[in-house]
Amino acid sequence: MSERDCSTINAATETMERYAAGDEAAFAELYDLIAPRLHGFLTRSISDRALVEDLSQQTLLRVHRARHSFLAGQDVLPWLFVIARRLVVDNFRRASRSTAATSELARIFAHGASERADDVVEANELASRIAAGLARLPESQRAAFDLLKRQKLSLCDAAAALKITTGALKLRLLRAQTTLRAAIDPKEEIP
Repeated sequence: MSERDCSTINAATETMERYAAGDEAAFAELYDLIAPRLHGFLTRSISDRALVEDLSQQTLLRVHRARHSFLAGQDVLPWLFVIARRLVVDNFRRASRSTAATSELARIFAHGASERADDVVEANELASRIAAGLARLPESQRAAFDLLKRQKLSLCDAAAALKITTGALKLRLLRAQTTLRAAIDPKEEIP
């Protein structure tokens, strides 16, 4: 983590503390400090720019509404990322409910002509092994894997979200990847 990143995180936390304590003018400063990171966080999960902007605004609105529940002394970024992540998950759940049947039919028709049945079965088996491997991971390793590999956070941001050092984060990721490799290819030995 660079000194500049750390100073930005510290400044954002101090500004959030002022805002939570009632300094309404601190919101503009807080916005300038957290908006780029929030936008980057959401962009790594979502490709639709309009949706990223919408979820950014919803996140900031939730921060505003929950500012009195912010605990002084806590880093603001993990709190912010949890709010944003919940909004992303809720959005995908709503979208998936309305399009689940349509997308399943489209997938079946798209794969029916272009892929052999064996390929589909093999892909489903691999997906099942990966899901089983993820389910077996301890929560700490699963969270590290999710933030770094699925949500594409930087080491700095993921470590801040988990409130651990980057070294501890790398170790958790290494252990998670080793377990997942074994789940994908059971013949591969775990060192």
